[in-house]
Amino acid sequence: MSRSLETLFRRGHELVVNTYEHLQHVPETAAVLGWDQGVDPVHLEERRRFFTLWLTRTLGMDTSDEFANYLFRAGKSHAAHGPRHVHVPEAYVTASVGLVLSSFSQYLGEAGMPAEAISAALAGWNKYLGVQLNQMLFGYRIACEFDEGRFKLPVRIFGILRPKVGVAECHIGVSAGATAETVLQKFFNYFPEGRQDALQIIWSSEERPDSLWMDVKPSYRLRKGWRILLNGRELEHQSGLDCLVKQGDELSIFPPGR
Repeated sequence: MSRSLETLFRRGHELVVNTYEHLQHVPETAAVLGWDQGVDPVHLEERRRFFTLWLTRTLGMDTSDEFANYLFRAGKSHAAHGPRHVHVPEAYVTASVGLVLSSFSQYLGEAGMPAEAISAALAGWNKYLGVQLNQMLFGYRIACEFDEGRFKLPVRIFGILRPKVGVAECHIGVSAGATAETVLQKFFNYFPEGRQDALQIIWSSEERPDSLWMDVKPSYRLRKGWRILLNGRELEHQSGLDCLVKQGDELSIFPPGR
């Protein structure tokens, strides 16, 4: 992969420009971006800037936890959870990564690199971009799940959890028959940065008669001192996490000391 960097860096600007030229001239993707009646130059500038930052980190072969979180957030943004609330269908997210890999292949071939060098480089880029796609689609699906439901249930966040997740309140989609546990699962899937403070992992083992191996499965429990209130009353004084929620209810999450 490193042998291909010089060629790819030189053509990075071309890749960014050509990608959005392509997207704005395909009717389906132009409609998704809201450009079916013409390109919004401010929106185009924003997307080019985002793409350039992503490409720079990608060519730098960033494998940090922070970049993994960045890709997770990017996936959520593509599910209409970004500042412009543009929903990019999952198939187009996948196709965009394929478009980048195709461009990499074209650029390396035009640079006259030896075939064995191109083959090895593309094998690496394919794996790396595949891992990135998996992380983005993970965020995308989590965001879609966050919205799914017949009604929206408000969740209020307090104390040290609020700066961790970056919001004071959110609205989670739930359906009839949902429990407080269902809501909390969606919340901590969407805001995994809050898990370490609020949850502790519990490992349990299970032996199956049809297997020689023991299954070890993780589950999460609220840490001591954390309080979950449903309509102002603590869950532990009701039915616990099995408490049913309904339209008009409100959930509140309090860290210790509140």
